[in-house]
Amino acid sequence: MEHEVRKTQLRDGEMEVIFSKCREPFSLEEMDVSKDGAGMLAMGMGLCPPLNQRVYEAAPGIICEQDVPVQIRDGITIYCDIYRPVSEMKIPVIISWSFYGKRPAEAMSEWQIMGVTPGTVSKMAKFESPDPAYWCHKGYAIANVDPRGVGYSEGDVSFFGSQDGLDGYDFIEWIAQQHWCNGNVGMGGNSAVAMTQWRIAAMCPPHLKCIAPWEGTSDIYRESLFEGGIPALTFNEFIIGTITGKGNVDNPIEMGRKSPLMNIYWEDKIPEFKNIRIPVYAAACWNHFHLRGAFEGFRKIKSSKKWIRAHREFEWPDAYDLHNLAELNQFFDRYLKDIQNCWESTPRVRIEVEDALDCNYQDNRPEKEFPLKRTEYKKLYLDAKSNTMSFNPAEKEASCSYDAKEGVVNFDVKFDEDTEITGYMKLRLWVEAEGHDDMDLFVNVQKLSTQKEWIPVSVLGEPHPGTWGKMRVSHRALDEERSKHFQPVQSHRKEERLKEGEIVPIEIEIVPSSRFWHKGQSLRVQIAGRYIREGWFEPLSWDVDNKGKHVIHTGGQYDSYLQVPVIPPRFQDGDCVYR
Repeated sequence: MEHEVRKTQLRDGEMEVIFSKCREPFSLEEMDVSKDGAGMLAMGMGLCPPLNQRVYEAAPGIICEQDVPVQIRDGITIYCDIYRPVSEMKIPVIISWSFYGKRPAEAMSEWQIMGVTPGTVSKMAKFESPDPAYWCHKGYAIANVDPRGVGYSEGDVSFFGSQDGLDGYDFIEWIAQQHWCNGNVGMGGNSAVAMTQWRIAAMCPPHLKCIAPWEGTSDIYRESLFEGGIPALTFNEFIIGTITGKGNVDNPIEMGRKSPLMNIYWEDKIPEFKNIRIPVYAAACWNHFHLRGAFEGFRKIKSSKKWIRAHREFEWPDAYDLHNLAELNQFFDRYLKDIQNCWESTPRVRIEVEDALDCNYQDNRPEKEFPLKRTEYKKLYLDAKSNTMSFNPAEKEASCSYDAKEGVVNFDVKFDEDTEITGYMKLRLWVEAEGHDDMDLFVNVQKLSTQKEWIPVSVLGEPHPGTWGKMRVSHRALDEERSKHFQPVQSHRKEERLKEGEIVPIEIEIVPSSRFWHKGQSLRVQIAGRYIREGWFEPLSWDVDNKGKHVIHTGGQYDSYLQVPVIPPRFQDGDCVYR
């Protein structure tokens, strides 16, 4: 991949940024299956037929304005496909904005999406986006956009940066003026299509009336490329490699190798949530890497009209679920068509409380806020002598160790009563590295049966490894402004290597979760120098730096503990307390 360095204007200043050549657009006829892979054909990734500006009937009752050129403020021209019903009525539009390609479906017999029944999604839909075959029949237009640098759109790709937000602003203001549009614009879609919604909404385009970011990462550095400070650059390289266009792409992988600490480049990719005041309907999967970002966005936006729904299943089957689509239709009807449909009576927070495998303890339980106001934060103290945890601190100092590359250590606690844990956990540890000056730690929080057998949650039929946290110990310094008593957030602005024999305290952020333990079941904290998974389908990987042994210190002056958000029953009869 060819690279070039150029000075680039970012939100907070100018900086030298590495750009790489995009994957050249190619048509189905030009595709080399042996080189590009059958998977590319199945997903439509990289396929990009030549521009062909036309208006045609895409499906009965649906017309498509194909390859419509739109000029944005700096003179760059981008292209979009607009699907809309055959009607003289003015209608709202829902935008899909991402680098996946606005029209990948021409090369496919049908979409192949894990967990989604074949035939559910039409070939008019962009990947992870609203399907025109559904929404046009509900009285909406769908605009599938190739942003700057994608496909045949001019310029260079801004990878989730502020430039992407500014371009989205310009496109929204353009499309709101089209003769068929009623002036109301919304955005929808999941994963990357959700991530762009946060960034564009933060620019406050006047005609953007609401967004529905389902499963959207918010902080590329902390949640994707350097989670806990541990680089995942090798894994994420394939994403950059799929971006197709005639120009270049701002390359966060190469920037991560050049600038592995937080700076204005990485800050430029964090949306300014405080600017978002329009209605928002977010969704989050408890078992997916977009989880943290979805809740960060929900908590930090300033909108008085915001909703979030947290669920067990993977994002794709959730996004195309018939019930969920009907509910999303109600949300868009309220804010894009001004239909008084009682949407505001929807609970602000709804959560699925997970139990075992594909069983939930509770489905879509309504709540008023997140974290829950009635949360009781309790500390489970680790004891390295017995590999257990207790609500009482261990009096005697002890330590345990494991091989940094292959080993693992577990700490268990058995619950004497039914216990719900919903919210943010954090793990405080006193650690030491033997034979090295750094430690990469991977944490899973799991549930065990009364017989001490692991009870995973099933996602797409696979056993999820457990609620997680990660930390590179040299990145242990916290960002005091971002951190909360329940959520430690690393600053990533300096590196503090360990000295021989040095024992240091660290606080590891655990992503939010909601799970129920029945009386007699156990909670396990699993700590290792690698991500442990059994059968989990996502090929996630990290560029770890582990050698020698990891040592965990507990007891006495070493107050290692897991802080858990215990949720008491709303009503306790004996005390006549309602929470």
